[in-house]
Amino acid sequence: MEKQRLSILKIINMSIGFMGIQFGWGLQMANMSAIYSYLGAKPDQIPILWLAAPLTGLIVQPIIGQMSDNTWCRLGRRRPYFLIGAILASIALFGMPYSGTLIMAASFLWILDTSVNISMEPFRAFVADLLPEDQRTLGYSVQTLFVSVGAVTASAFPWLLTNVFHFGAHQTNVGASGAATLHSMSPAHHTYIYNLFHEAFANKLPYIIKFSFHFGAVIFIVCVLYTIFTVKENPPADMEAFRKLKEKAAGLGSFFKEIGSGIVNMPETMRKLAWVQFFTWMGLFLMWIYFGIAVGHLFGKTGSEAYLNGVEWAGMCFACYNLVSLIYSFLMPGIAKKITRKWTHIISLLIGSVCMIAVLFPSTGGSILFLKIFTISLMVGIGIAWGSTLTMPYAILSSHIPEKKMGFYMGVFNFFITIPQIISAVGFGWLMLHLFNNNRQWGVACGGICWIIAAIMMLRIKESKK
Repeated sequence: MEKQRLSILKIINMSIGFMGIQFGWGLQMANMSAIYSYLGAKPDQIPILWLAAPLTGLIVQPIIGQMSDNTWCRLGRRRPYFLIGAILASIALFGMPYSGTLIMAASFLWILDTSVNISMEPFRAFVADLLPEDQRTLGYSVQTLFVSVGAVTASAFPWLLTNVFHFGAHQTNVGASGAATLHSMSPAHHTYIYNLFHEAFANKLPYIIKFSFHFGAVIFIVCVLYTIFTVKENPPADMEAFRKLKEKAAGLGSFFKEIGSGIVNMPETMRKLAWVQFFTWMGLFLMWIYFGIAVGHLFGKTGSEAYLNGVEWAGMCFACYNLVSLIYSFLMPGIAKKITRKWTHIISLLIGSVCMIAVLFPSTGGSILFLKIFTISLMVGIGIAWGSTLTMPYAILSSHIPEKKMGFYMGVFNFFITIPQIISAVGFGWLMLHLFNNNRQWGVACGGICWIIAAIMMLRIKESKK
């Protein structure tokens, strides 16, 4: 059945939910290390504590993709999973800043990352489900735009509340009132629960951070509900055939057999794109891990005021590359029409790789003004590569996988995002210590080298103009 072209307003409605997901994800990215550190995590423990995101993505996304492919109910195919994930994620976001122990915070993070993956995976298939092939580049570009909006606003939200709106300047810490209430209760018969909640409400996290997570919980579920209520899904063209296929796939054994068969029989283009994704996301993960500390070292010696200012400036750089990605999302459909999606992605990755490798050139202790201008300018190229990474591989992939397996293969595609992050988190520390003498600039530069390899791998893809 030929799909109808959708208006730009309907394409926007499809992506509003993803903006809410990214807002919640961005709050986690910006604040979890600080929460872990407050609760007593050592610096060498933090990377392992962060493994929740790639590990849950590795497990959850293909399973949810397979389940959503075989789902049809009054709410549709993908939308039930949007809703379930949003409810669970909002609960986790609300509870996260009240964690009283490291185990409690880590547990909330696992719940949050699992819930985000439940909501996120079907959104990738959602675009391909509803849009004809010649609109998919536009659809994924609009999705990238709203991902960037969510990331920028989430990263800047606590800073804006404090410095622009002066919110919470005269607020007392909610922990004080919460702890006072709990002290008025008799803990005689509820010692464990009392201690748990006493620690949670008595923690010293800034009120702004707590409010930001509460606000993020609301934004997450409201945005997802907006997409659920404004976008209708198309039922299977042959409902009887769909029911027979669903019955055939029923049962746990058949479910996992079908997953295994789908992985073994992966389409050729997807196999080639998998290597592109692997090196792209390895590069991204290295940049996320090392860029902030690398900028700090450029500004001054570890622990100095200049170093701390550099780390803070790196946060502004991260907001900048998401902003560039937002702007680039408007340009990508036109560029792809002229030079193909394949070459758009190759050029974008190469531009980003040059900017990552360029981190090697400045030396510590230079002019702060120069370093600020230099590092923020690098974010232009990195933002271009990031915007293309969120758009082009999915637009290309959607043209080369079966419609009835769209959710499943989008979930399997996530393997090649999560596996390189796990490898980097577990193994790259050894290279940093023994090969690069813990020079974080080399960590970022290695990310740029990974992007060059990804661009070379992209040359193997056969792609026409769309």
